Amino acid sequence: MLEDKVTLTIDGIQVKARQGERILWAALDAGIYIPNLCAIQEVNPLLAGCRLCFVEIEGRPDLVTACTEPVAEGLVVKTSTPRVNRLRRTAFEFLISHHPVDCGNCAKNRNCELQKIASHLRLKLKPKRLPTIPRSLPLDSSHPLFIYDPNKCVLCGKCVWACGKWGTGELKFAFRGIDTVVSTFGNVPLIKSSCNSCVQCVAVCPVGALVPKEAGDRG
Repeated sequence: MLEDKVTLTIDGIQVKARQGERILWAALDAGIYIPNLCAIQEVNPLLAGCRLCFVEIEGRPDLVTACTEPVAEGLVVKTSTPRVNRLRRTAFEFLISHHPVDCGNCAKNRNCELQKIASHLRLKLKPKRLPTIPRSLPLDSSHPLFIYDPNKCVLCGKCVWACGKWGTGELKFAFRGIDTVVSTFGNVPLIKSSCNSCVQCVAVCPVGALVPKEAGDRG
């Protein structure tokens, strides 16, 4: 039985997508980049926490997040309008205001999603409109295979999801608001946790918060 597909238009390009697929994946599969940090294709419903994938749909008054909005026949989607760009820039600047920008010493330099998004949005990694609010959380280098730097974490939730799927479910969100962090149960060092060393959390991290030990050991 053939899979039902719909046709929609994204930035003037006709795109075919599976019924029920979300706009973000339809766009990415068609080679149309939409900034995102927290999206995981197989997860539903999504956290939609980064607020970077807003798009405009013709005929609708409000913007929608592409990672949660399903495709539909005849949709006309615009990924770069003044309203979309304004919201994305604000979301990105807020996010980066909490992020230590030290790309030259980061293991994910030139392979970091924040760098890719900044380039796409034509923004600098150091915000001008918002004051920086650095965090001074301790680095966890206790695990023999990888390093966790919570100061670089963007709270995308991908490591939490990966730990629940392939690991022991040890990584969880802790606290609320500006104090939110990804932590082990009881905030114990990783080496003392129930971590099974699957390192899938490292594989999915889009920034330099979780890196292999040999890559993260840069002095």
